[in-house]
Amino acid sequence: MTAGFSSTAFTPGDIIAGNSHLLTTRPITLASGENLARGTVLGKVTADGKYLLSLSAAVDGSEVPDLILAEDCDASAGDKAAVAYERGDFIEQALAYGTGHDADSVRETLRDKGIVLIKQGD
Repeated sequence: MTAGFSSTAFTPGDIIAGNSHLLTTRPITLASGENLARGTVLGKVTADGKYLLSLSAAVDGSEVPDLILAEDCDASAGDKAAVAYERGDFIEQALAYGTGHDADSVRETLRDKGIVLIKQGD
């Protein structure tokens, strides 16, 4: 039997606003109960370091926007390893924000971390 290789094209353009050479990612743990799509703005729970959808009313640390989820991840049944962007330029309208957050409310915090939100179109 001969080994075979295949590849598929990866098109990051759905949330990436350019300067792809500036993109950096890191591994994270998405907390149990979350089922989130690529482009979701995440917050880090202070007590355990796991990530959740950042909600402005949270009081566990995750209310502070920290990263952007780089891949769809279903942690409904338990904590799950995932990858998140920690630096890059992103299309603000293409991201998913938790209750109480929008591009304007997370912009400065994310910019301080190296994540720049760019509005495209009108």
